[in-house]
Amino acid sequence: MANLKIYLFRHGQTYYNKKGIFTGWKDSKLTPLGIKQSKIIAKKLKDKKIDVAFQTDLSRSKDTLKEVLKYHPECGEIITANRMAERKYGDLEGVSHESFIKRIGKKLYKLEFQGDAMENLDISLRKKIKNFLGKGEYDIIHRGYNLAPPNGESFAMVEKRVRIFIKNLKKFMKKEKVNVAISAHGNSIRLFRKIMENKSKKETVKWFIPYDKYYEYTIKI
Repeated sequence: MANLKIYLFRHGQTYYNKKGIFTGWKDSKLTPLGIKQSKIIAKKLKDKKIDVAFQTDLSRSKDTLKEVLKYHPECGEIITANRMAERKYGDLEGVSHESFIKRIGKKLYKLEFQGDAMENLDISLRKKIKNFLGKGEYDIIHRGYNLAPPNGESFAMVEKRVRIFIKNLKKFMKKEKVNVAISAHGNSIRLFRKIMENKSKKETVKWFIPYDKYYEYTIKI
């Protein structure tokens, strides 16, 4: 029996990350700090064997991977896999977190939410909540599991596509007998971890995915 490795990491900080802007599928370049973080990841993976690398269409994924692969001439293939792209924020993409909270309106009364609790409320109450101002509403959309922003994705929707990616990835690795590196995004990594580590929704939505850390998984063949 042999062990194959997955090395999963987040792109470095982008200008949208720095400014607190919903990024999603918009392209935002790495900041100088983001480039530095990419180089940190590259050095941490320097002595690992990487046969195949995965990236998304977004430049932050590609540019981070470029830094990593400077140490890996053995990598024979780069594959674009958009099932590992960031969560789509739809109408919120390009909107700052602060301005989003401000434009919702005046908070009329206080409700506490945990995860996807909004899904259990009736339609009339949901409409009232949409008029709220405050971090509570922001957190529901930003961290709620089943709630998607307008024209965007929920965590549940991202999990579905990441699960397909993992299934296909395992088949590919076992067939080709390769170690892989994946340059991905905070929310796709969040769901990748949930699946691979068998974690709960509650744990998953609380995680912060660092810019300068990688996650290692073993596939046995």
